[in-house]
Amino acid sequence: MDTEGLSLLLPPTTLAALADSWLREDCPGLNFAALVTGAAPSQAALWAKSPGVLAGRPFFDAIFAQLNCQVTWLLPEGSQLVPVVQVAEVRGPAHRLLLGERVALNMLARCSGIASAAATAVKIARGTGWTGHVAGTRKTTPGFRLVEKYGLLVGGAASHRYDLGGMVMVKDNHVVAAGGVEKAVRSARQAVDFTLKVEVECSSLQEAVHAAEAGADLVLLDNFKPEELHPIAQALKAQFPRVAVEASGGVTLSNISQFCGPHIDVISLGMLTQAAPALDFSLKLFAEGATPVPYSRRS
Repeated sequence: MDTEGLSLLLPPTTLAALADSWLREDCPGLNFAALVTGAAPSQAALWAKSPGVLAGRPFFDAIFAQLNCQVTWLLPEGSQLVPVVQVAEVRGPAHRLLLGERVALNMLARCSGIASAAATAVKIARGTGWTGHVAGTRKTTPGFRLVEKYGLLVGGAASHRYDLGGMVMVKDNHVVAAGGVEKAVRSARQAVDFTLKVEVECSSLQEAVHAAEAGADLVLLDNFKPEELHPIAQALKAQFPRVAVEASGGVTLSNISQFCGPHIDVISLGMLTQAAPALDFSLKLFAEGATPVPYSRRS
């Protein structure tokens, strides 16, 4: 995937609005530290201090654009980071550089962590010979979903549905509320047009068959152990080869290979957005003409 091209997916107005909201959250009033730093022209080096995949450049740019600072990148989006390595330089008034520092680092650390976890999951899955889709879920941080979904894409995973309007996901509570799988799927079909797919969460082969008979496009086999999952998926595909099968629930980087199989089309992992460790980045000011260093110590 062309990770550089992924930035085209992000509307500039949305990027600007997100960056503005993050900066307002961090400094909604007086910035007393600005009196310490002053407004002299300054420059800072961005350092990656842990291994992983670089992701989040468009958001980083948007944060510093709000502060009239300029970012020069030394590594492309999606780069494999081998620490300690300089990733970018940021130039602008000292007080504005430091106003954006923590917000930008928080975002970049989180987005890169998700991309790194996604890349690892995809690598493990591909290593088994499986050719399906490794996907994220809607288990995202409120207000931060765009960054997290973007990080999945940079890591080579599918983002899954972005929001409730991306697909009709009929889960267990929907089935209970509707009074059965068949009623739930029929109701969904009445509401959606040809552009949306219907997926039904099922807890048994019988439910999966009922969902397929009712017209589901995808069946979600949730919280099945691998030894149970594959026979059910095989039996369902034997009757309904057109129905896609998604496996989810309890999937981690350590066991994803066990969920890969010829009858599984999608494997989704909530942990990619909920539990991916953040990468370590730092932003260090340096004097004009000096060589940037990743660690600064006062004498």
